[in-house]
Amino acid sequence: MRRLLWWCLSLSSAVVTMAHGGGNVTYDSRSLVINGKHEIIFSGSIHYPRSTPKMWPYLISKARAGGLDAIDTYVFWNLHEPQQGQYDFSGRKDLVKFIKEVHAQGLYVCLRIGPFIESEWTYGGLPFWLHDVPGIVFRSDNEPFKYHMERYAKMIVKMLKAEKLYASQGGPIILSQVSTFHEKGPPYVKWAAKMAVGLQTGVPWVMCKQDDAPDPVINACNGLRCGETFSGPNSPRKPAIWTENWTTVYQVYGKETRSRSAEDIAFHTALFIAKGGSFVNYYMYHGGTNFGRTAAEYVPTSYYDQAPLDEYGLLRQPKHGHMKELHASIKLCRKPLLSSKWTNFSLGHLQEAFLFERNSHECAAFLVNHDGRSNATTVHFKGLSYKLPPKSISILPDCKAVAFNTAQVSTQYGTRLVTRRQKFDSIEQWKEYKEYIP
Repeated sequence: MRRLLWWCLSLSSAVVTMAHGGGNVTYDSRSLVINGKHEIIFSGSIHYPRSTPKMWPYLISKARAGGLDAIDTYVFWNLHEPQQGQYDFSGRKDLVKFIKEVHAQGLYVCLRIGPFIESEWTYGGLPFWLHDVPGIVFRSDNEPFKYHMERYAKMIVKMLKAEKLYASQGGPIILSQVSTFHEKGPPYVKWAAKMAVGLQTGVPWVMCKQDDAPDPVINACNGLRCGETFSGPNSPRKPAIWTENWTTVYQVYGKETRSRSAEDIAFHTALFIAKGGSFVNYYMYHGGTNFGRTAAEYVPTSYYDQAPLDEYGLLRQPKHGHMKELHASIKLCRKPLLSSKWTNFSLGHLQEAFLFERNSHECAAFLVNHDGRSNATTVHFKGLSYKLPPKSISILPDCKAVAFNTAQVSTQYGTRLVTRRQKFDSIEQWKEYKEYIP
């Protein structure tokens, strides 16, 4: 029975990740609407400059195999315009080539134009030459900054439109992000939203952690536990979107390596979906490498090595496999999740159920145990008994059989072997590099 169920889950995952692209993209209170269909989207952040073009096809294929529907990436302003008016989209900076590879593998693209991206990236992605602009105040209702931000955003959108990469043109881009504010917030937020919408990309725009994002821009959540912390869309017409579900804690020099368990990621992802969420992006799905001097201060070259795909693109198990099973089980609930309103009721002191039921043939449920300290708890739901492990969610695609539990990991833990190729134990193998400092 377990093998049969797993086969069904795998088949479901394969079906929903067939070729994407093209058509109208809108939204309502339930989800993004693509080609007239409501969709539950699982996305993963893979940043094109943090890997090499030869790695892109492999990384994207592993993300697709993990049950993702979309790839999310920032656009790195200081890489593309290192000197004012001088642009570079070569090699690892080839944004168009990266997006086309995602499209070729049948996935959507979520594009975060910024221009401020944070991302543990030097200067937050802003070009250093902005310092020389007279009177500039970054990320504010400041005319010099707004002038250069709009000029840059228009350049990126024009380039992508010329390649017909937006979904409205038949391409894979279904969502765009514009950055949030620093000073004089409300006027800047309103201006940024109006500017972004005015670019007429044909796809919705989002703002992360911006509860006052004006219509039609969607306010989105970032963090570890958006199913618990997100206050929700700021309009009844907008869907619940999680733009950064952190898969680990990024490393800094001098600190111990900290990671996030596959069970914890699965629990909070399932809880967000159970509460009506329809879009989850994992940050990062593959962190990669901060080449050159692109890392922010105290951040090493290795970035999000504990993500589902490690720095080198190898599967980080059990995260990759456990999330794959989660995605497949949620996709089995697709019809009731997207066609019926959820109801919530108690199953115990720290236990509850989220029920999606349209009719006797379309029913899905999420049974949640918030208690992480005691042993497994038995609950009763629709005349049947279910044993819920501590701090877990059981997913029932038919309101009867458990397809997946967030705390029960069946994927085998993986190990990474390191082989020493060369030892620099002789002074003759070292050379001194002197850099001219103006």
